[in-house]
Amino acid sequence: MAKSTLLRCAALGVVAVLIIAPVAGWPAAEYRDALDRPSPTSVHAAQSVLLAVAPAERRLVAVGERGTIMLSDDHGANWRQAKVPVSVSLTATQFVSARVGWVVGHGGVVLATTDGGETWRRQLDGRKAAQIEFDAAQGEGAAGKRLRDAERLVKEGPDKPFLDLYFSDERNGLVIGAYGLIFVTTDGGQRWRSAQQRLDNPKGRHLYGLRAVGKALYLVGEQGAAYRSDDGGQRFVELKTPYAGSYFGVVGAATGEVIVFGLRGHAYWSADAGANWQQSEIATGSTLTAGLRFADGSLLLVNESGQAFRSVNGGRSFNPLTIAQPSPYTGVAQAADGGVILSGVRGITRVVPAALTAGGKP
Repeated sequence: MAKSTLLRCAALGVVAVLIIAPVAGWPAAEYRDALDRPSPTSVHAAQSVLLAVAPAERRLVAVGERGTIMLSDDHGANWRQAKVPVSVSLTATQFVSARVGWVVGHGGVVLATTDGGETWRRQLDGRKAAQIEFDAAQGEGAAGKRLRDAERLVKEGPDKPFLDLYFSDERNGLVIGAYGLIFVTTDGGQRWRSAQQRLDNPKGRHLYGLRAVGKALYLVGEQGAAYRSDDGGQRFVELKTPYAGSYFGVVGAATGEVIVFGLRGHAYWSADAGANWQQSEIATGSTLTAGLRFADGSLLLVNESGQAFRSVNGGRSFNPLTIAQPSPYTGVAQAADGGVILSGVRGITRVVPAALTAGGKP
């Protein structure tokens, strides 16, 4: 699939542009302006396009288009907008405690908070990231493709998005994105280093999903890209899977299975750390966009058609849940009261805990 194709929720029409960049004809100057312009506030922000949601202990944090960040302290019933220093689309968020968290997004942006999402500061953007990669390539004496790619990053400006992140604690984290971008920090984001050499990705495939399952770290992306790291992300080993299409996420079962999912409803599970894969039984042909392991150990996958599927057998099969007023979904999190919070093109949907028992047969 061509890199210019708008992936991860590609069928969402007008909002597909929010998911992957660069977009043909979109000047780099517009990314620069959006990086320096605070997010606009709106009374309707909770109904805007939101691309991810995550818990900050009992608080919920949702992120989306034009730099929108929403906070809820009542399990997703009500939301308020945070002040954000950028207006680029934000694609993923993670908190390691009630107060410390990060957000990544377009323009190569990384934002951090130490007060539970009330305020945010920019730690990295595409301008700095390009220079870091260029300096790394020069410092390592790189030649050929890597140096040319680094020079192109600097020349093209901050038009490459970060699409996911993983922090193991308040100091150690990785961010990943388009064209194989990987950056790492060991001091909570005060300094970032290029980490593209930690995996074999010569074609620069987009990297979409990054999750810890047990003691391993799994990374997935474009054209069947799948990797595992057993040393905290120091080095990733490529995994062979049955599918050559794009994977957008990873979720791990309580019993140790790893599930990867993506385009056209494709999902696969492995019980041996990715050495062998079996296709999950799931009745959908729509792209699976996000996944979650519930507190009870069951799994949930959601898709771009507004469907949700639950598994109680380690991802071997998924059964549909009935959700009132479905919407194309982009992210999922579990609230402290057990309810499910879904982000999507119409904002936030809350599913009460009782609804999660539907379709729960093994």
